[in-house]
Amino acid sequence: MVVNEMAASTASRHFVIIGGGPGGTACATHAARLGAKVTLIEKDIVGGAAHLLDCIPSKAMIATGSAMSMMNDATEMGLAKVDVVLDFEALGRRVEDIENRLETTLTELLVSQGVRIIEGVGRMVGTHEVEVTTSAEDGSQSTELITGDVIVVSTGSRPRIPDWANVDGDRVLSTRHAYPPPRLPDHLIVVGSGVTGVEFVHMFNSFGSNVTLIVSRQQVLPEKDPEVAAVLEQTFLDRGVDLFMGARAESIEQTDTGVEVRCDDGRVARGSHVLLAIGSIPNSQGLGLEEIGVEMSSGYVQIDHNCRSTVPHLYAAGDVSGKLPLSSVATMQGRKIAEHAMGLHANSPHRHIDYDKAASAIFTNPEIADVGVAEADAFAEGRKIRVTKVPFSMSAKALINNDSRGFVKIVSDPATGVVMGGSIVGRHAAELISVLALAISANLTVKDLVESLFVHPALAEVLGEAAE
Repeated sequence: MVVNEMAASTASRHFVIIGGGPGGTACATHAARLGAKVTLIEKDIVGGAAHLLDCIPSKAMIATGSAMSMMNDATEMGLAKVDVVLDFEALGRRVEDIENRLETTLTELLVSQGVRIIEGVGRMVGTHEVEVTTSAEDGSQSTELITGDVIVVSTGSRPRIPDWANVDGDRVLSTRHAYPPPRLPDHLIVVGSGVTGVEFVHMFNSFGSNVTLIVSRQQVLPEKDPEVAAVLEQTFLDRGVDLFMGARAESIEQTDTGVEVRCDDGRVARGSHVLLAIGSIPNSQGLGLEEIGVEMSSGYVQIDHNCRSTVPHLYAAGDVSGKLPLSSVATMQGRKIAEHAMGLHANSPHRHIDYDKAASAIFTNPEIADVGVAEADAFAEGRKIRVTKVPFSMSAKALINNDSRGFVKIVSDPATGVVMGGSIVGRHAAELISVLALAISANLTVKDLVESLFVHPALAEVLGEAAE
């Protein structure tokens, strides 16, 4: 009887979702499947600006750069030398085509499930009321008041621009101006050595641009395993990238010939363009959240393990929730929100999202991926761990691919053998890390990996070797 009452109380629920990124669209499709009425409000692009205008284009451009690198290395694979020339206009069309196809496919899916999509800007004007402002082609605006039983905020984030940087979209670029930029830089200065920054270094270096990377600390990827960072640093140096280690950018000046970036240690980087990759800030201003009692912290919505805010029927997903800024995390949050709000968690056991077990990847060359407990963090916390590491130089498939760079590292519990974490540097690391992610999620042991019959020859064999 309790289940029937819960079904009756949730079947007619109206979800109003502000923001159509991975979190919002996942919530919309899942809630619709569960029988809810869904209204999705998106001002830019269905699929999310950070996802379809940042993440996907960058990976498309990286794939083009990787193809160029492979062709340039053709002689090492027993092929004749091939001269490869980048068609920058064709690259732009390719990126735009991928964006359009993904948005069209997602929009068609949502509409087929009965989701109402409104192109406009939403803001809270009451605990259940969302005011939506839409703009007509003639510039006029109109508003509509929508009442929802469940409110989901998934408005994403935008690039952080410091006060000293005058971004013009021409010489001084944010990430949103670089997929692709107006023209291929002769010499690109990248400010920021996190995930986004190093991907840009790899991308434009592959295209033939000279690249300078300003690294504020003493290693690139400061939050990653030092051994992982060391492989990438050496790769950059081998490819002619100029690294300004331990330098923090303080100002940007445009000259007759390009740009100059001055650092706090007195060094000056000179190039044709500069690109800022120094983090992001949440899109939460003007949403009226604090006015209705939603607790915020530095612009992020504070959520519990069910992704609920301090207003119980208002949830947050994606970057604006302040959790890991990954599309996979946002998608999972969206699904969990739909399930929780529709009562699926009321009378049955379920898993909460364990953000510490989220796998992530960096699409440089070689690729970098990790999941779970990091070796350095475990030692810093005084945890007892077992660490095993095997280089790809032991892999027949790596030698066949003519790319034996990198390694697999597995962190496990020395008492039980349970897999706790891992790092992979090498070709297809983003795919291989899924094996370790599943092992961690399923509480598998290193013995389970050792006794798995992997394909031969395959890069995945190194996972078994590292587990042994």
